[in-house]
Amino acid sequence: MQQEQISVFDIFKIGIGPSSSHTLGPWRAAQKFTDLLIQHNVLNNVEQVKILLYGSLAKTGKGHGTDIAILLGLSGGDPVTFDVNAIDSTVNQIKGEQKLSLAAKHEISFTYAEDLIFLFNESLPFHPNAVTFQAFLNNGKAISETYYSIGGGFVVKEGQENSDKESVELPFPVEKASELLHWCLSTGLKVSEIVMENEAAWRPEEKTRKGILEHFHVIRDCIYRGCHTDGFLPGGLNVARRAAKLNKRLINNQTYTDYNTWVKAIQNGGTGFNYILDWVSCFALAVNEENAAFGRVVTAPTNGASGVIPAVLQYFITFCNGYTEDKIIQFIACASEIGSIFKKGATISAAMGGCQAEIGVSSAMAAAALTECLGGSQRQVLMAAEIAMEHHLGLTCDPIGGLVQIPCIERNTMGAIKAITASQLALQSNPDKAKVSLDAVVNTMWETALDMNVKYKETSDGGLATKVPISLPEC
Repeated sequence: MQQEQISVFDIFKIGIGPSSSHTLGPWRAAQKFTDLLIQHNVLNNVEQVKILLYGSLAKTGKGHGTDIAILLGLSGGDPVTFDVNAIDSTVNQIKGEQKLSLAAKHEISFTYAEDLIFLFNESLPFHPNAVTFQAFLNNGKAISETYYSIGGGFVVKEGQENSDKESVELPFPVEKASELLHWCLSTGLKVSEIVMENEAAWRPEEKTRKGILEHFHVIRDCIYRGCHTDGFLPGGLNVARRAAKLNKRLINNQTYTDYNTWVKAIQNGGTGFNYILDWVSCFALAVNEENAAFGRVVTAPTNGASGVIPAVLQYFITFCNGYTEDKIIQFIACASEIGSIFKKGATISAAMGGCQAEIGVSSAMAAAALTECLGGSQRQVLMAAEIAMEHHLGLTCDPIGGLVQIPCIERNTMGAIKAITASQLALQSNPDKAKVSLDAVVNTMWETALDMNVKYKETSDGGLATKVPISLPEC
């Protein structure tokens, strides 16, 4: 079997919240289906479209915005560029007028309640996140295709095992952490440098650097926006945003109109343990509140865990003098390689592995990246990733109301703080004496995922999701 090749831009994707597997993935699947109709030259012959949602996509789909994402994707919107302020009006127009413009080119009748079907008690064997699109043509024929949203915005079509991304010859192919360490020690290269060498097989280095910085700018803007936006999150749980209030309290009610002056004000505010701890939590809360509000975020490696790496990166920028392009690129590149190892050896989908696959993986990624950027050796980098994941093993995914809010938002603060702690432990340790390898913890995480009861895998059928009485409005 051909080795899966994962780029930094596969792990880090620009998109819209609240979920990479339930929002971004289905959105991309819808785009793939309309592309298929165009390729077969039948788009203008379509009279009706039906969408069937299975498993976790059905059970928590409305809370995660799966229905919204699919409607926007079928309508020709792209999650990277679509105006987040136009989401509600666009979806309401589709529902109200009962019209859908496929790929923004061909209008058909569409009834939300009849044509978008949630099959709560049906699952397909390949993956819990499955969606089938059916297009009925004016000649009596039909085209049907099933897609699986396998986590982190990755989508595969029925019959495929991996994405259809172009395969290249990588100078340093990596499937496991042991292989990564081999390349690092035999060449003397850092993890991030191995990544950049591999990325050069897809595109020139300057293009990779530019792309990484574009992703950072989305992260930066998301943190700043989340720290300056009050109100309540959508969905019916009436969860109040906390990042803005915490930010305001920490900067003594001062107002800073841009990111750079805001960061300088934070730096001038102190270096005490509680002060820094509060800011790390604030950064993580900010991103995931934006994510829960259908804001623009970066998968890291998923939307549900999209606050961990930004929070640790912002900690590095603010409190460790890490605000340079080279350091930011180093951080993101290193983090991406750890994420790819977990995806290849286990999963980054909560519907497959519980929250250990999201918060746990993001914490491991952040710990590794921070360790390298603070001068840690290659062995210490892998040790930091192992420590971070080791203490997330078994973490379940049990979102209340199927929304990426409780306990998801706070879990990002915990993942960020654990990442920093794991990095500090690794930097103060001799990795030659480590008892557990990163590969061992990846294998353990996957075995734990297989043993985990399905009700703890993003179904809202167990855990906290069943302990808090709620009454959500009908969609």
